[in-house]
This record gives sequence, structure tokens and C-alpha cells, in this order.
Amino acid sequence: MDQEGNVQPLRIGVLTHIKFPVRQPFAGGLEAFTFDAVRGLRERGHAVTLFAHQGSDATLNLVPMPSQDDCRHPSLSSTYVAEHHAYLEVMQGIDAHGFDVIFNNSLHYVPVTMASLVRTPMLTVLHTPPFFELVNALKAPRRRGHFATISAANARAWHGLLPDCAVVPNGIDLNAWHPGGCVGTHAFWFGRIVPDKGTHLAIDAARLAGVALRLAGQAPDTHYFNEQIAPRLGEGVDYLGHLGRDAVRAQLRQASVALVTPCWEEPFGLVVAEAMACGTPVAAFARGAMADLIDEHTGALAPPDDVPALAEALLLARHRSRSACRARAEAQWCQQRMLGAYEQLLWAAADA
Repeated sequence: MDQEGNVQPLRIGVLTHIKFPVRQPFAGGLEAFTFDAVRGLRERGHAVTLFAHQGSDATLNLVPMPSQDDCRHPSLSSTYVAEHHAYLEVMQGIDAHGFDVIFNNSLHYVPVTMASLVRTPMLTVLHTPPFFELVNALKAPRRRGHFATISAANARAWHGLLPDCAVVPNGIDLNAWHPGGCVGTHAFWFGRIVPDKGTHLAIDAARLAGVALRLAGQAPDTHYFNEQIAPRLGEGVDYLGHLGRDAVRAQLRQASVALVTPCWEEPFGLVVAEAMACGTPVAAFARGAMADLIDEHTGALAPPDDVPALAEALLLARHRSRSACRARAEAQWCQQRMLGAYEQLLWAAADA
């Protein structure tokens, strides 16, 4: 920032996790966030380089990270070893890129552990609740860096280690996610189809409520899909596959309600913001940030894992005001507001 307080262009190195490519159709919310953040910061005039899975969108000024096949170990998980070595290699060479600041969204302990060993300052965004490896990295006596997280709920979870963690709610492009078209009577669930997302519970709740359900998302856990999802399909439950953003938006605009069924302490829930921006109310389990995102005007909450209560919440939520949902999205989850907040934090880290 110059003496007049104007934000100047930064050279930013962005780290993200490397399990899935950052490209459409997105595997989950972090890939979507990373894609939007890189493009948004570039549009604001910054020079942004993304370190990510080698299959990521090449238009993001990509530096490909080593893949799982590049490193194997006879006793440890090859994924664990590959990720460790990939981040170690990047951090060992990060200063040579001449970045003003590192924007760390990796969910990994190595960048945080090595923050005090590199010259380039780093802003780490905590996209998850506390977990063992990252907690240990933050407890290290040489730990330094700047930190933000995506919701007040997640800030509360990290408060013991990072009492002054900045909160920047996730934002979406409200010009792209908007209401439109004819609304049906069915419900819609979308996301990564894994046990933590509780897809099977969404199916059970919709069937109990007597409401047709459409599902969409990547299914990386074939055992879970074959054992818990495939047998539940049919009789008003349809799996649409792994959809791109345009198709997801179309489905949301048609749905009477969106179901969100976290089986962990969901730190934000980008699907909630996207649904409401399309005017679609949300029925969800009251875990993590859900109670902060959804109010009595825009949806309904059920106790965690309580399928009958979720069925009741679904029937309540589908009658909430669609205009109230859109208004809440506009007030809470503007992408440009999010980018501006990160821009200020990145400049503060670079200038510290």
C-alpha cells in the first residue's frame, strides 16, 4: 500500500491442496474457491501464480505440483508421502519466485511449519476445523505467519490457538448465481459424494418427506457410492452425475429446496451461499457454520444426523421466501467484497 493508502499490485503465490485439479467440474468447494480467488485477484491487477494439481486449468498461470505417482513409500500411504514431498519442494524453492506474499489455502501442515524458514511472508486461510497435524504446526515455537478463516464458527474452533484470526466469509459471483426459470417441487443435493457430506442421509430424509430428490457431484469414494448411494437410487431419487457450474445453477433454480447434510463440523458450506443466491431455501443439519448461514427466513435446521427432523426441516424450508434467500446472499456473500478483504490482508502480510 502506498502513502496515499492505495492498494498496489502484488506478486502472489497461491497454494491449494493437490488431491483434485482446480478446474470445472469442481470436485468441491475449495477447488471452486481457489479458481475464483486466482481469477479475481488477477482481474484486480495482481500477478498470481497457482501451485496445484497438474491437471488444473492452465489459464490460472499454473505451476504443476508433483503427483501421487512421483513418490512412493513401502509402508506409508503414497498420498501422504507425495503431498509431504510436494509441499516441501515448493516451500524450499518459494523464495526464488520473488513473490511479495504467499496465499496459502493448502490445508497442509508443511507450509505452516516452514513459514518461519522462508523470507516470503504468508497468509494462511484455515478452511477446516482444527486437525492434529496443523494444530501441531501452529504450536511450534518458531511458527509465524498471518491467518484468516472463512466463518465466525470456524474462528471459534481455532480461537485457542489463533485468538486474533481474521474472518473473511466466502463469496460468490452474484451475477452468475441468480434466480430464474420455473421452480419445481423436488429437492436438490450437490457436492462431493463422500461419507462426511452425508449424501445417504439426504436421500433418506427426502424419501421420508415424500419429496423427489436430485443428486449431483463427484463420487470419489466408490465403496461409499456402491454401498450407500446406488441402492437408494430410484423411486424419486435421481443421480445426475458430476455437473459443471452452469448445470448446477440450472438445477438450483428449479429446486424447491436445497439439502445440506454435513456429518462433520462444516466450516462454511459454499453450497448454502450458491443455493440462496439462486433463490433456493436450504434445509440442513445444524453443524459447524450452518446456524450462522441459515436463518428462519431462508431455511430450516435439524439436529445433526436426525433424519426425521431433517425431513420436517425440508418441508418447512421449501416454503421460505425465495426473495429473502437472494437478499441474504447479496448481503452476506459478495465475491468482490471477499476479494477486497483478502487483498487487504495480503497487502498487510507483505508489508509486515
